[in-house]
Amino acid sequence: MPLLQEQDRQFLIEKFSELQNPVNLIVFTQEEDCQYCAETAELAGELAELSDKINVDVYDYPSNLDIAAQYDVDKIPATIVMQGGDNVKDYGIRYYGIPSGYEFSSYIEAITLVSSGESGLMAETKEWIASLETPVELQVFVTPTCPHCPRAVVLAHQLAMESDFITGHMVEAMEFPELSAQYQVQGVPRTVINDNTHMEGAAPEMMLLDKLKQAVAA
Repeated sequence: MPLLQEQDRQFLIEKFSELQNPVNLIVFTQEEDCQYCAETAELAGELAELSDKINVDVYDYPSNLDIAAQYDVDKIPATIVMQGGDNVKDYGIRYYGIPSGYEFSSYIEAITLVSSGESGLMAETKEWIASLETPVELQVFVTPTCPHCPRAVVLAHQLAMESDFITGHMVEAMEFPELSAQYQVQGVPRTVINDNTHMEGAAPEMMLLDKLKQAVAA
């Protein structure tokens, strides 16, 4: 049984008709001890059926640790959203866990953003990021039932698009309980920046920018 309903498929066909550059969805899964691996791969495959601009590659994680290491993937299920075609570009956008529920909207937004090649951030944010020389990892902890989480994830992905120094990861909190405990995730969205700074809630762009500056200075 398909994961996407027919009305969703029709909506996405129209939305994906506006995609500019090809998009690669690279999915890492495994057969055992992974609750949503099969569904994560299936979802990516169903999206690819809706547009010839979307390509999917699915890898068995245990059999392809070398490829996973190339993409710095260390947990599954994992989905990488990157630009494909003649100008392959990995912006550092990752989904750890299945992007379901409310988070499905950020998944579609990530595909759209990567295809456009434009982050849509404010000029002030872009100016600061252009001077960045320190790696910044944004981990946004979410749950599928959180209506405010997609906004935080999309902002992390926008930031990742602006600099090779920034990565933006969605982490589904319930699928990775040990990681959630490590970062003391008691509510979502919770954005963890470089392990030393965090922000609760779906913060406005300028507020998150201030947190980025704190994290880099720490």
